[in-house]
Amino acid sequence: MKTYLLPAIKMTIVLIILTAAIYPLAIAGVGKLTPGQGDGETISYKGRVVGYANLGQKFTKDKYFWSRPSAVDYNAAGSGGSNKGPSNPDYLKDVKSRIDTFMKHNPDVKKSDIPAELVTASGSGLDPDLSPAGAKVQVARIAKVRNISADVVNNIIAKNTEKPLWGMFGPAKVNVLKLNIALDELK
Repeated sequence: MKTYLLPAIKMTIVLIILTAAIYPLAIAGVGKLTPGQGDGETISYKGRVVGYANLGQKFTKDKYFWSRPSAVDYNAAGSGGSNKGPSNPDYLKDVKSRIDTFMKHNPDVKKSDIPAELVTASGSGLDPDLSPAGAKVQVARIAKVRNISADVVNNIIAKNTEKPLWGMFGPAKVNVLKLNIALDELK
């Protein structure tokens, strides 16, 4: 018994030190090298923090870009999807309702031109980004409500589009909060 007990205790102590002390400290150290120093990258507007770059927010006014829908109403404490399959009647009713709402506020857009990301919730329910196409389909509404040209809104999208990592990993994307702040900064 002594033959197995002493090595097991030693191994347990070594693993506790590695997994409960050294590894967490190393990860915290790496986090300090990232934007936000490991606490998340905040976005400020007029001197106050208005959100986080990696958490989606709800925008419903016609003068703003709308975010991707959230199954958890953008509650970061309850992150998650709806767990409803594509043939679930409740899910289909939700998607149809989102399409109808989008069409009501964007009458110039054809139903077939609405990107799926604007009517389906993301897996986390907290997606802060849209594809450039998801932003561009909203340009006519925003330009009309703000009484500015569509070119101005398209330029804001172009300036805020993040290219794929190293030009090849992941899709191009735009952060909705940053887009809406850029709209509010227009003179």
